[in-house]
Amino acid sequence: MPKGILILEDGSCYEGEIYGYAGENFGEVVFNTGMTGYQEILTDPSYAGQIVVMTYPLIGNYGFIPEDKEREKSFVRGLVVRELCDFPSNWRQKERLEHFLNEEKIVTLAGVDTREITKKLRLYGVMKGIISAFPEKRTEYQEKVKLLPDISGQKLAYQVAGSEVLYYPGQKPRVVLVDYGAKNSILHSLLKRGAEVYVVPPLMPAEQILALGPQGVVLSNGPGDPADLQESIFIIRQLIGKLPILGICLGHQLLALAHGAQTYKLKFGHRGSNHPVIETESKRVFITSHNHGFAVREESLVGTGLEIWFRNLNDNTIEGLRSRHDKILSVQFHPEAAPGPNDADFIFDLFLEMIDKGDGYA
Repeated sequence: MPKGILILEDGSCYEGEIYGYAGENFGEVVFNTGMTGYQEILTDPSYAGQIVVMTYPLIGNYGFIPEDKEREKSFVRGLVVRELCDFPSNWRQKERLEHFLNEEKIVTLAGVDTREITKKLRLYGVMKGIISAFPEKRTEYQEKVKLLPDISGQKLAYQVAGSEVLYYPGQKPRVVLVDYGAKNSILHSLLKRGAEVYVVPPLMPAEQILALGPQGVVLSNGPGDPADLQESIFIIRQLIGKLPILGICLGHQLLALAHGAQTYKLKFGHRGSNHPVIETESKRVFITSHNHGFAVREESLVGTGLEIWFRNLNDNTIEGLRSRHDKILSVQFHPEAAPGPNDADFIFDLFLEMIDKGDGYA
């Protein structure tokens, strides 16, 4: 296998072998702690602009299953693994993971001590990096990496979102899903509950959204800094109070910003399928799937009318907000999972119940 390197902005260099596409790319280097779910991770638009380090040592052991993709293409800038499986085994697989990586031109580095990289990111925070199949350019990269743009300011959600209105027939209720990089599993979670769904672009004006006659709105997940999306925040403000709204991941953050709260960047984010959160009222604990690098600042919630619904048991950060008055539910985690446990899929049921009752959350 040809040799390759990963260069971090602190100048550190990690050598390995290149699988799939032999090119170069740059991005924010993050780590994911999931043991499975690599194909959902690779096709989740929330990873746009990022080089993903998988902490689990063996990746690709059940091949690649196209029907499980979260979007048709990948927005990941690079993949770093300890070992990429050469002989996957799964009755549903259509191809090896390496084939997909090559088709999508994802530079993949294997044979790397991913635990060492993870410890560095955990200690110092996420870093910009360059992943490349040209190790001879190491010195050049160590200078170039310092000049790379930050993930904030790029409005990544607008780059990955769909540009057309899509319609999916169903019974009731009629729901509009605002696409900031929505995973297919969010759409499927609504459809399997009988909802009629319109998927709309992120910059569709509020009056056009309301003209579709929805009984509720879902604000999807997506990549990047939520504070960059001022146009979307303005649109959401015009929807608040008019109908029930469910925010997921980026959508949760945008709802908080639309209420006047603030967000901030986490040191190394939450990315994995094993994060415990606690519901503040019932004290029930749920294991949930996460993929976010930003969070809502707690002290900024004063006067917003939002109450804390869930907290993260690892670092006490806010994982959910709600407002009975404004008919709002929002979660920082992924109730649709994919990948991850289904502990929190009841969130969709609560949202549909809120629409049905018309008087705020149950």
